[in-house]
Amino acid sequence: MRWFRRGWGQEEPEKNEAIEAEQSEPEEATEEEQSEKVEEILEETHGKEQVSWLQKLKNGLLKSRENIVGQISGLISLRGKIDDELWDDIEAILIQADIGVPSTMHIIDNLKYRVIMERVTEVKQIINLLKDELVEILKTESPKTLHDSTRRRIYLIVGVNGTGKTTTIAKLARSFLKHNQSVLLGAADTFRAAAIEQLDIWARRLNVDVVKHERGSDPAAVVYDAVHAANARKSDVLLIDTAGRLHTYVNLMEELKKIKRIAEREKGDAEIITLLVIDSTTGQNGIAQARLFDEALTVDGIVLTKLDGTAKGGIVLAIQDELKIPIRYVGVGEGMDDLQEFKPEEFVEALVGE
Repeated sequence: MRWFRRGWGQEEPEKNEAIEAEQSEPEEATEEEQSEKVEEILEETHGKEQVSWLQKLKNGLLKSRENIVGQISGLISLRGKIDDELWDDIEAILIQADIGVPSTMHIIDNLKYRVIMERVTEVKQIINLLKDELVEILKTESPKTLHDSTRRRIYLIVGVNGTGKTTTIAKLARSFLKHNQSVLLGAADTFRAAAIEQLDIWARRLNVDVVKHERGSDPAAVVYDAVHAANARKSDVLLIDTAGRLHTYVNLMEELKKIKRIAEREKGDAEIITLLVIDSTTGQNGIAQARLFDEALTVDGIVLTKLDGTAKGGIVLAIQDELKIPIRYVGVGEGMDDLQEFKPEEFVEALVGE
């Protein structure tokens, strides 16, 4: 039986701090500037030689790999035995990679247990044991494939501004279209400057329809109309963009709760799925965001963006281990195909494999 160290944790940030201590709102972009950005992302996909997703993932996780595996391998090459000092150093490396204190202690305790039970004496075997532990954590609640459902689906895409919600919606739409599913978009972020216009540009590029109202209108009204439009058309997928910032945390969450209530009430035979988009570069603040959104809305899955921009890919493990919210998608680039369904073994292979 495995044993775990208890009582470890970190102070939870204040709610307003976790949601609102983000970068300031970007200046409003013109439609031409937004269109150019969309074209850049499309060119990023079509203009490069096609490589496998695993290779993209390995390339995207290079910084995290060097931060975790590189440092641990360096330690191992200098150490001739497994002792308390080695464990302390590995512990520090994992925490620095944003795996978090609770998850790190979980991993270290299990590694120590296995070393004793399996009579491990060679220091270099630690990497293989670590790989096993990471896969085990990520498979605790294995994400289901989102393309195998026979039911129509309504996705509420939530998260703080700046995480890449709208671009994520476009990438998800593209993925569903490639699986021959009909897609409709809902522009329910009526507060952020140019959010509706940005989604509208993506809709035109992807040749899908978008349900929208004027800026500043009631987001719940947009959701109501979008759900009814999806029901009438029997759309396989409805992707709804939502606000990521209001004047206070309470206002934001109440607005999102209202949107979800409307969607649940009007959904018909569709399934509601709430996906939270988190910017991986925010580190531990991303975990605080996940906790707060989950408490308010019950998050069904997480989309982690910008993994290629951080050396702290350990946030994937921290979210899965601490919050038990499945990681559904990970993004490692700007291209339209650089967001893919999350697979634990694939992720760990890219992070610590040969």
